[in-house]
Amino acid sequence: MNQLQFIIDRLSELERRVLMLESARIDLPSIAQQQVAYPVYSDSSIQSYQERIIAVRKNENGNIIAVMTDQQRILPYDQALAEARAGRLAHVDVFHKYGRDILRSEPDGIKENNLDNLPLF
Repeated sequence: MNQLQFIIDRLSELERRVLMLESARIDLPSIAQQQVAYPVYSDSSIQSYQERIIAVRKNENGNIIAVMTDQQRILPYDQALAEARAGRLAHVDVFHKYGRDILRSEPDGIKENNLDNLPLF
């Protein structure tokens, strides 16, 4: 893929995300300002960034079907599971229950930061 095609593809993706965020109708800056970035250090001492989940989208049954990160990325549930397994999402765990993998916030005794209690988008 040449550089021009890469730029065109990236712009298309950004435009899609902007449209999704506009349709979400939430105040993204106020939500993002509430979050703190947590750097993670690998064995090679290279700093990498873990995104935090700041909002969730639920279906009509109340199940989480997508998450929004502090970088305003909207991830479908399956992609969020994959990113959590890879260590790219902060303060969440993946565990196996009911015959499938489930994403949940790290148990810290604070109900407000549980995924079910985050703002909806």
